[in-house]
Amino acid sequence: MDFFFATIFSLFSIVDPPGAVPVYVALTGDRPQEERNKIALKTSLYFLLILVSFFLAGNYILSFFGLTLHALRIAGGIALLINGFALMSGNFAHSNGYDKKVEQETQNRNDIAFSPMAMPMLSGPGSISYLIAQFNHHSSITERLTIMASIVAVTVMVWGILRLAPFLFRVFGTGGLNAIARIMGFIVIAIGVQFIVDGVVHLVMETK
Repeated sequence: MDFFFATIFSLFSIVDPPGAVPVYVALTGDRPQEERNKIALKTSLYFLLILVSFFLAGNYILSFFGLTLHALRIAGGIALLINGFALMSGNFAHSNGYDKKVEQETQNRNDIAFSPMAMPMLSGPGSISYLIAQFNHHSSITERLTIMASIVAVTVMVWGILRLAPFLFRVFGTGGLNAIARIMGFIVIAIGVQFIVDGVVHLVMETK
């Protein structure tokens, strides 16, 4: 259970669903409640599909591109550092590829569930590299099923937060959500540093 909750906490911090609330509210504010609920559900399902797919197929991706796990850890750690600093500075949306151009393009589309909400707002390089590393680090079926259960649990949290996004935005406001993002950002930076340290240490040990 400790591993289960630790994985949930780490993945939730990296994904940071509260950080996506202002963008979600801005994109769906003029839509009826029923449509917003459908978008929240579809976004969550896309999010689940993306993360589970990369979690299960991560080793094939590494093999295809000739990458080592250590390189992935270092690159993933750098991505997490960038994401963490963006969270602490309040630039979560921009760091995940949501800029003015994407915003203008999105306003002309009816379906925003897959892009930009599920990817890149919620599932990005940080969460994907974290899950691929977890798959390689934990080789037993029980541990991998626990990680998949954690992905499902975080997906449910994402769905709940998006369903309550207008309410959360009214209660916390931009300032409150930024405060939460800063806390999450500090944790993400710590995870990123640990990724880089692990990658460098194992790389050095292999070259000896």
